[in-house]
Amino acid sequence: MEFNNARQSFFIRASLQPALCCLSFPNVYHRAKKNSIDLFLDVLMKQVVSVTQFDNERSFSINLESDWALLFKMHGSQSNVILMREQKVVSIFKNQFDADWDIDIKQLNRTVDWSKESFFQSQENLKTKYFTIGREFWEYLGKLDFESKSVDVKWDMFESTLAQLRAPKFFIGYTHHKATFSLLPISNIIDQFSDPIEAVNSFFQLATTESALEVEKKSLLKYLQEQIKNKKSFAERNERKLSELLNDQHYQLWGDLIMANMHLVKPGMESVTLTNFYNQEQTKIKLKKELNAQRNAEVFYRKSKNQQIEIAKLRESIIAKQKEIAALQKRIEEIEQTTDIRQLRKENEKAKPKKVTPLPYREVEFKGFKIWIGKSAEANDELTLRHSFKEDLWLHAKDVAGSHVLVKHQANKPFPKDVIVRAAELAAYYSKRKNETLCPVAVTAKKFVRKRKDDPVGAVVVEKEDVVLVKPQMV
Repeated sequence: MEFNNARQSFFIRASLQPALCCLSFPNVYHRAKKNSIDLFLDVLMKQVVSVTQFDNERSFSINLESDWALLFKMHGSQSNVILMREQKVVSIFKNQFDADWDIDIKQLNRTVDWSKESFFQSQENLKTKYFTIGREFWEYLGKLDFESKSVDVKWDMFESTLAQLRAPKFFIGYTHHKATFSLLPISNIIDQFSDPIEAVNSFFQLATTESALEVEKKSLLKYLQEQIKNKKSFAERNERKLSELLNDQHYQLWGDLIMANMHLVKPGMESVTLTNFYNQEQTKIKLKKELNAQRNAEVFYRKSKNQQIEIAKLRESIIAKQKEIAALQKRIEEIEQTTDIRQLRKENEKAKPKKVTPLPYREVEFKGFKIWIGKSAEANDELTLRHSFKEDLWLHAKDVAGSHVLVKHQANKPFPKDVIVRAAELAAYYSKRKNETLCPVAVTAKKFVRKRKDDPVGAVVVEKEDVVLVKPQMV
């Protein structure tokens, strides 16, 4: 929001996101050219009359002339900005919060009894009693061993801490690994201010940068973890296949058994049962009946050799995937520690799947020639105006809506008559005349087709043409 006194501007930037409910006050603000809209048009150029901070409530209102007001409800994930007139809601920024339509501005001031007597009587429910005090306040007292103290000491600590809030310094640091703005000292302080606007602007910059960094990290980590999952799945499949091959070496055994019992294997036999000389069990072996014993054994030895090659390749593949997984895991560790948002954005851009723009045509090949058929009226324009050359052959069913068809030119090759007929059949099929017995189709060189400025989508002017009669058919 911009406020201007004809000499200078004052900006309020309100972040109402669940992850960052915060006001900041930039010196300049450049409005985005896209995805930007004016809000609360009723109060544009209205004069500011006053500002109301509601008692013990995370809300304030900017009061404008003619009894208009903008209510800022800074309630974390329920934050909103509400336009009011004569204390009635006119419009709300976040429309999903239906309850905000019923806000009664008279009820926003809330009473808290800060007396010593009330404090002494509320020992069992201090956090409920002093609802306006946030978690950071109680965490600060907790670090000072507040709970173990006597009631009198607790009161002194409570009053002393409230005094710090009434005349605060402003601390920026980290609590729970998150950027924090505090009016009380925190453990990991990275900066300290006496001016609240300077402080909150610095915090907002830190928090938004951190938030953007976290978004980039999450996106890239998700992609890398998906890559690890896919590579592990690939390696596991290969490990199962490898285990099966290592436990099944029968081709070598069958070859050895046949060579040891060549006198029992005769051409024409489809199988033979031989005694396994390792375990003395009977082993049935399927044979190629057109081969003799030695040739059958050679077949099994060749399969055994191929099996060993496959085993070696599987082992290489598993080792390669394990190295890739280790590299990805190392990169994940590096990303979790990095603060270089530019590098993360570059990696995220590379990781994004490339958008594949669908072609505006379907393709048929006939006798070495490519035939392109427009998919829609818009696609017809794109096909004819952007994907064609003047030497291409252009076809279209006469006097009805239908696809533009191109036969792509090949250097030093005239268009054969049967290729032209086939393209015409397709032009007829992809038109409103597809169910007619015969269809006239216009045939011309692309150089004789043009589009006028005000022609509707898919419409063109043909300056010179021949006509062929064909039966509409796709096959």
